[in-house]
Amino acid sequence: MRCPRCGAIYQPPARFCIKDGFPLVIAGQPDPPGLHRTGDFAKPGAGRDLASGLVGRVIDGRYALEKRVGEGGMAYVYRAADRQTGGIVAIKVLMSRLAGDAESVARLRREAQLATKLNHPNCCGLLGYGEANGLPYLVMPFLEGETLATRENRVGPMAAELAVPIVIQLCRGLQHAHDAGILHRDLKPENIMLVPDRGVERAVVMDFGLAKESLFGSDPGKLTATGIVLGTPEFMSPEQIRGKQIDQRSDVYALGVLAFELLTGTLPFEGKNAQETMLNHLQGRPKRLRAVRSDLSESLEHVLDRALRADPVDRYRSMTEFAEALGRIL
Repeated sequence: MRCPRCGAIYQPPARFCIKDGFPLVIAGQPDPPGLHRTGDFAKPGAGRDLASGLVGRVIDGRYALEKRVGEGGMAYVYRAADRQTGGIVAIKVLMSRLAGDAESVARLRREAQLATKLNHPNCCGLLGYGEANGLPYLVMPFLEGETLATRENRVGPMAAELAVPIVIQLCRGLQHAHDAGILHRDLKPENIMLVPDRGVERAVVMDFGLAKESLFGSDPGKLTATGIVLGTPEFMSPEQIRGKQIDQRSDVYALGVLAFELLTGTLPFEGKNAQETMLNHLQGRPKRLRAVRSDLSESLEHVLDRALRADPVDRYRSMTEFAEALGRIL
């Protein structure tokens, strides 16, 4: 299998490129039209980006960049040694081709502002923010482990007794973010890290770059901010696709899609391109869980079915409620 964007080669059961999220094609076959799962549909820039070659550099006289460990649509991530503390951190550097784009810089700053509010083992917080030679950067804890996308590509569909506890952990981390007034808006396996922690595995929500701070009205359970159409088509709720007002139930929907993929290796809504995928979400007819994988329980199917309801009123009202429903089937 080959990534049509970066050319990386994978062995089955891999389905998506862990570098840029593109669906894989059979090596030797032409690229299919309408490739998606690219977050905000950003296209790669022409030529080499200066921010991609910072290994060996020291940022602000403090962070020695040792290795590039990740790349997204907006930024590169490096492992770095903090010369002040002696510890290891992750440095997220905005691509130099975007450093002059006010919206991209504002998005990175927003991620920094929101991440400072997060203090939970299932959320990745922030250690610092700065700018070096015109390139804005974030400093985050360095997490040893692998992304959920890497795990899915490596092992395929996960057993329910392994997958459900991971989803419950994600519910807890996202509930913490929601309690702080933060909606993620771009949940997907590429944005989840699995970290070994004292003999168990901890799931950590990463990348709040598309997160939105929500304003609470007189009713603390109601979020009054309005969403915009940014995100990854396969995981976006119908209301987010329409650009309507969103609340925590939009993240519940996205987590339901993620859980479905984690358990089955397929998505509940698919299409030949981003537009067809979004149309299928709007029509509200997901695949049935047990139609894809019959060994899973009816109770688990019912839980995910509620999370994937097209109308937010019919979904779980909070991540806590979603986690409690999942906990009852263990």
